[in-house]
Amino acid sequence: MSDRILIVDDDLEIRTLLTRYLSEQGLTVRAVENGVAMRRLMERETFDVLILDIMLPGEDGLSLCAKLRAEGFYLPTLMLTAKGQDIDRIIGIEVGADDYLPKPFNPRELYARIKSLLRRQAYAKIPGTPERGEQIPIGHFILDCQQRALKNADETINLTTGEFALLNALVSHPLKAQSRDRLLELSRNRDNEVSDRSIDVQIRRLRKILEDNPADPKFIQTVWGFGYVFVPTGEKR
Repeated sequence: MSDRILIVDDDLEIRTLLTRYLSEQGLTVRAVENGVAMRRLMERETFDVLILDIMLPGEDGLSLCAKLRAEGFYLPTLMLTAKGQDIDRIIGIEVGADDYLPKPFNPRELYARIKSLLRRQAYAKIPGTPERGEQIPIGHFILDCQQRALKNADETINLTTGEFALLNALVSHPLKAQSRDRLLELSRNRDNEVSDRSIDVQIRRLRKILEDNPADPKFIQTVWGFGYVFVPTGEKR
């Protein structure tokens, strides 16, 4: 499966050029013109690298990057800056961008920087999608992906199909905030018909099992106005 790149730039010519060039390099590319379109796409699809122009209509790239980081989205991000605007580059790194590239630029250089971000992401010590048989620690619990159960010392807590699917969807994307619609999509299967409202109900049940204080959760944290995020370390975000 090819790596997925999301480009956010209001310049149609640049979007068209980069989509064509990067696609020819074997990447899967989606391109949108502003932050609103970016949000809508990120709720439906997952990406490996975000290319984000600073100068955007409406909410600018710096603000978008800062909000994504504050919401728990860990997505390698490269900012496109105006030539000579050193302050934008500095602020971009401060708000959570991983790299920057001044305009105008050579698409080959952008591709090289994307590959560098992808290699860096591969080396990062962040768990990936659980494989069948993998055991994922959550506090003093262990999520057994083969037995579809939670284990706590000698105790085994059997989860319903819906509870396991939802928890598996969360731990598969650590530190990345997931909207309710996205969790609905990730956890749906033939044996499990869920709705937006039932996501909240299942989250409450999982918190009662996993959290020392369900009213102040550490592992399944709420992203207000958006959804939920799984935090492996239990640190408040």
